[in-house]
Amino acid sequence: MNLMKEGCFITIEGTEGVGKSTNVEFIRQYLSDKGIDLRLTREPGGTPLAEEIRELLLQPREEVVSDDAEILLVFAARAQHINQVIIPSLQRGQWVLSDRFIDATFAYQGAGRGISWNRIQQLEQYVLGDLRPDLTFLLDLPVDIGMERAEKRGALDRFEQEKHDFFEKVRQGYHHRLRAEPERFALIDAAQSLDNVQQQIAAVLAEKLDVM
Repeated sequence: MNLMKEGCFITIEGTEGVGKSTNVEFIRQYLSDKGIDLRLTREPGGTPLAEEIRELLLQPREEVVSDDAEILLVFAARAQHINQVIIPSLQRGQWVLSDRFIDATFAYQGAGRGISWNRIQQLEQYVLGDLRPDLTFLLDLPVDIGMERAEKRGALDRFEQEKHDFFEKVRQGYHHRLRAEPERFALIDAAQSLDNVQQQIAAVLAEKLDVM
């Protein structure tokens, strides 16, 4: 994929209950106040077709979903998302903020499900081409606290119903990505108060705006 982009691509990642939705709105407001034209989106999802795939992925069901079927659905939704939303937005000069992106696949399907990272990298290159986030916020929180928060939100989806050990693996998968690409990631301690979390995020965004 030959990508010539003008905007900035930001992603926000983390395990269940870290506060992504709340902080997506904070980032939106912060950048809007700075005059940035921002497109909000999410994965899986972001287009009507990708949202339908999201429902397939998240819906609890009696049928066991194979790991291969799961990851191929993730990348099918991502391919549509990239081509219909992310690339056109960036090429128009918009900034894009996505609630989850490729790092979630390495964390959930790679570390969590045990799919080899080499296989994920092959799909990554096929679907993403040269596209990578410019900045990734990793909201980090002990699994016990995150799951307690998630359970308070109501009915759990298929992923949220996984066991503690699964999410420990997911968290470690995110940290593996952080160690591999520290220049791209901003690690945010999501166990702190919301004010402190958002102060951390604002400081990173201010630095990003200063160097652009």
